[in-house]
Amino acid sequence: MEGRAARPEFCNQLSCNKWMGVLMDISLVLKCRPDLDPGFAPAVLWNRDFNRKVEGAKSGREIAVALTRANGSVSVHRTKVFKPSSGTDGLNLRYVERLVKFLLWMKGGYRITIAGAPDIAAKIAEIYSPSGARAFDCDIMGDRIYGGKMEVLSCTLDEVPEPREYDVALGGNLKGCRIGFDLGGSDRKCAAVVDGKVVFTEEIKWDPYFQKDPSWHKAGINDSLKKAAAHMPRVDAIGGSAAGVYVDNQVRVASLFRGVSKEDFKKHVVNMFNELKAEWKVPFVVVNDGEVTALAGAMSLDDHSVLGISMGTSLAAGYVNNAGRITDWLNELAFAPIDYRDDAPVDEWSGDRGCGVQFFSQQAVARLIPSAGITLPKEMPFAEKLVELQNLMDKNDPRAGKIYRTIGVCFGYAIATYAQFYEIKNLLFLGRVSSGPGGEIIMTEAEKVLKTEFPALAGKIRIRTPDEKMKRHGQAVAAASLPDA
Repeated sequence: MEGRAARPEFCNQLSCNKWMGVLMDISLVLKCRPDLDPGFAPAVLWNRDFNRKVEGAKSGREIAVALTRANGSVSVHRTKVFKPSSGTDGLNLRYVERLVKFLLWMKGGYRITIAGAPDIAAKIAEIYSPSGARAFDCDIMGDRIYGGKMEVLSCTLDEVPEPREYDVALGGNLKGCRIGFDLGGSDRKCAAVVDGKVVFTEEIKWDPYFQKDPSWHKAGINDSLKKAAAHMPRVDAIGGSAAGVYVDNQVRVASLFRGVSKEDFKKHVVNMFNELKAEWKVPFVVVNDGEVTALAGAMSLDDHSVLGISMGTSLAAGYVNNAGRITDWLNELAFAPIDYRDDAPVDEWSGDRGCGVQFFSQQAVARLIPSAGITLPKEMPFAEKLVELQNLMDKNDPRAGKIYRTIGVCFGYAIATYAQFYEIKNLLFLGRVSSGPGGEIIMTEAEKVLKTEFPALAGKIRIRTPDEKMKRHGQAVAAASLPDA
């Protein structure tokens, strides 16, 4: 796809884009400019201008996008697009395709039903197919997460599936002797918790991404569990958090096991935690680390409507709804698009452009370091590059400040994008990228964007960081509290 180059005066006005052969202007006026990412085209502003043009044309048509998950739950999003026209079909497709992409990774689904737009549905079916541009999403959502073939259907508005949302009461169980663990891309943490009090914690560095033997992962996890168990008279329950998608303790998609072959993944990884459950013979629950982050935040704040965003090895997210419960949504915002420019940075795993992971993670830091004029070896691991950046920040190096300010501005616009889909009262901000004075800059810049561009949101959403107690023990306690035992 080919697009216009961003003009130097981008911070005042950007008109874009040529997409799938159709040219139509979308006006993006940014009041806050990301210094090192001047071409950034926030999804929230793009969508806002598209919606304004549809309303102004007075020729819009209502459509609905329904996502069906394996347990029978259905999420429905209603919106408007232009009526079929040679001048607007490409713009319609871009809007709906990016919307579908966001909803897929926010809520999940193996069946996409598009109501009221058979022309768009046919194009989406091509894009989200084994041979289409979103073949990665097709494979992940179909066979790997929901155990079946992904499909895109078309229907009339009268035939759109009825919404059916589920939530789950997990966590808050603190009685007894419990183990909580958290598996990240650079370390694994484990804690022994007795009646809500942490009596032992341990953090061990590991590098799981490209380990080919799944027994290596299992042995490391079991080692941590045994060390925690040694500090309690017994083990009543085990709860854990890990990056990826987990359904009924089964590993469906997880970057921690990227080095494992598909065959070994199915044989030895999918049921790894159920095998551990059988070995330990106690209630055992594992969920996405973002969900545990949000749960820990809700427990710490004693509040609800919490969106947790962790900027670490990747971008992890979790959500506790207004009832204080965890949903069955995926909340994998690492793959959700927040930048709509044609030349947005590419996610090396999915191959898509403009996704959150390239803006809010160690990968984002590594991407921006050369633009800031900082020279580091290309082969240096992302985690080490972040440490180097933090060291420069401690020395008040202005180049480091530019990186954090850039991340913060993009984050502010992303928060507004997330607020289009989530009910957010509290946004919990954490992860290795958030630590130190750089994290404070990110928060300050994000809050500035909200106050400047989205004042209504600024008065509604409170951006929080974990207190010291939560930083030390919150995730472990929340994970340990998952099983009802």
